[in-house]
Amino acid sequence: MSIKLNRYPVAVAGVLLLSLAMPRAHAQTKKELTLDVILKQPSLLSKPLPFINSWLDKDHYIENRREGGRLQQFKVNAATGKAEAYTPPPVTGQSVSVRNNDVYLQTPGSGETQLTNTREEEKNPTLSPDGKYVAFTRNNNLYSIDIASKKETQYTTDGSDVIYNGWASWVYYEEILGRSSRYKAFWWSNDSRSIAFMRFDDTKVPVFPIYSQVGQHGYLENTRYPKSGDNNPEVKLGIVPVTGGNITWADFNPQDDQYFGTPFWAADGSLWLQWMPRGQDNLKIYSVDPKTGAKKEVYDEKQKTWIDWFKPFTFLANNKGFIIQSDKSGWDHLYLLNMDGSLKKQLTTGDWRVKDLVEVDEKKQLVYFTARKEHSTRYDLYKVSLNGGPITRLTFGDYSHDVKVAPGGGYFITSYSNMRTPTKMALLNDKGKVVRELGDSKTAAMDEYQLALPELKTYKTRDGLTLPITIVWPLNMEQGKKYPVLISIYGGPDAGTIYDTWKPSLMPQWYAKEGLIQVVVDNRAAGHLGKVGMNYIHRQLGKYEIEDFMDAANWLKTQPGVDGSKICMVGGSYGGYMTCMALTYGADVFNYGIASYSVTDWHLYDSHYTERFMDSPKENPEGYKATSVMTYADKYKGMLRIVHGTMDDNVHLQNSIQLVDKLEDLNKHFEFMVYPGERHGWGGAKGAHSRAEANRFYYQYLLGKPVPEALLK
Repeated sequence: MSIKLNRYPVAVAGVLLLSLAMPRAHAQTKKELTLDVILKQPSLLSKPLPFINSWLDKDHYIENRREGGRLQQFKVNAATGKAEAYTPPPVTGQSVSVRNNDVYLQTPGSGETQLTNTREEEKNPTLSPDGKYVAFTRNNNLYSIDIASKKETQYTTDGSDVIYNGWASWVYYEEILGRSSRYKAFWWSNDSRSIAFMRFDDTKVPVFPIYSQVGQHGYLENTRYPKSGDNNPEVKLGIVPVTGGNITWADFNPQDDQYFGTPFWAADGSLWLQWMPRGQDNLKIYSVDPKTGAKKEVYDEKQKTWIDWFKPFTFLANNKGFIIQSDKSGWDHLYLLNMDGSLKKQLTTGDWRVKDLVEVDEKKQLVYFTARKEHSTRYDLYKVSLNGGPITRLTFGDYSHDVKVAPGGGYFITSYSNMRTPTKMALLNDKGKVVRELGDSKTAAMDEYQLALPELKTYKTRDGLTLPITIVWPLNMEQGKKYPVLISIYGGPDAGTIYDTWKPSLMPQWYAKEGLIQVVVDNRAAGHLGKVGMNYIHRQLGKYEIEDFMDAANWLKTQPGVDGSKICMVGGSYGGYMTCMALTYGADVFNYGIASYSVTDWHLYDSHYTERFMDSPKENPEGYKATSVMTYADKYKGMLRIVHGTMDDNVHLQNSIQLVDKLEDLNKHFEFMVYPGERHGWGGAKGAHSRAEANRFYYQYLLGKPVPEALLK
């Protein structure tokens, strides 16, 4: 398949200020940023933009301003700019919280009421839409309490250490419902008469023990964690009346190897949910009758590789259809479907990606959405008719835009920037005309200092793809001198890190002054090439990505001033995996690396994520072998620092331990750092220590000089 790449960062080359062959000298009249200034004045070059909370209505937005030493809200007229002091209406809604394991109700004007009083912990208390009930889980069973009568209703009774009602199994929490769910797996109906919930049976899911060093004897934390190829939890979807009684189970066989996405209640009272087989190459949408559990197929999509869960659907009024976002064409686009799932109109098309649908104005028959259409590293706002037709770009310039659209789409506010232009804010109308500039984050001090700004360029892969790379060159480069390279990586599927936006952090300025070439690279699966680019990695997760990074590093080595003997990669999680691969699979290209909380073998990671890309180990044994760091450990010859938290419950310490074991058996020299009790990443004292150790690494192995004491604090 041929891929058109004429939109990619080549178009930005015209903004580059200096040729690579020239020393990057700056006007000597400008001041140098000292380390003291960088550490003590991190906001020196950036000032706050207006703090605009949200749109109040189609003509007014709410802005927070500091007046007389206190923060005050103002209602601003979009057309005139007139601002009036604004007092939000009294909060009439109730809220709930958990304190000391019990549920409390907060009622404005009436104070706080304790609703439960038990020894066990109540989790995820959630008000019904009508404010009359609170649902929660306790001991892995589902309950609610009638606020007026304080009557408690228990809906399930079989909760245990392996049966969870309304409380998510780990793999659903991490990969499907999302961390923001806080393990919550129940959903109120719109009319407050029913609760839908998932029941998880983890009986057959293997236990993974995580050791804690705390205390004299330590302890084990046991988690039901399905690794690739393991048994997944059996899942049932239940619907129960708020008053209690019989549970209606949706018509699915829990013994089937399958996944369910987050369900939601439709306007007609039915429950809609997404379903996939374990192979994740077929996505169906079902409508479930809450009274009988009978299911009706609404939508069916198949792909040869995998399908990601859909974003929330947007329903049109009066059952006129719903809009989905799918990448089935190889690029993310919007489709208007009839309520029976048949295609009514494809709203967008082309070799570019829709990001989000942000507003639908049914009166004007317009859809507003953001997309990476002009350039793969930038976001813009567009509109298109619900009847199809041409797409209109509403944002402007060679910038990436972060927008807030007013209800109805008559106005929008954009915060816009690029890598060389600090963020500005403006108000525009629905014709894309600037109504008013609202703010500029650039400070007066910015023009006083020498700055090393990123260059957005491209590199070619060995099979001819064009991909983005950014470079921050050292200040005052000397002709003929070679400089070390630090490449920051994540590298996971659809998780690109190169966007043409302003980044105000000052630490890169220090390392540019110290003589470090700082680079960010995106691979073919990072998102710039849509699903077309991601499909390359199917059943060989990591292979194409590391080869792309090797190609980028080899291109860098051909550039003037680059020291090819000092190419360092750093990254965490998937970026840690890429770093481990760089120092093994890519050992002839990369010399140094810091790999944090890394996957080292896809046998060791969870079923849903891994098998989405790799299929199961039984189906793809050669793919698992070809993408394991251990397969290439004998090639290792540089300096790798392996870093991991001992209680990481996402990417287990087991990953790093197995790599350490392999390297020791091969008599390889490396460094190993553990952070006791830490999970998947860390802050606080451990975070400060980790940053200091990284600085030591850069100075010792790349810069070859003593590290400043200020960077060790």
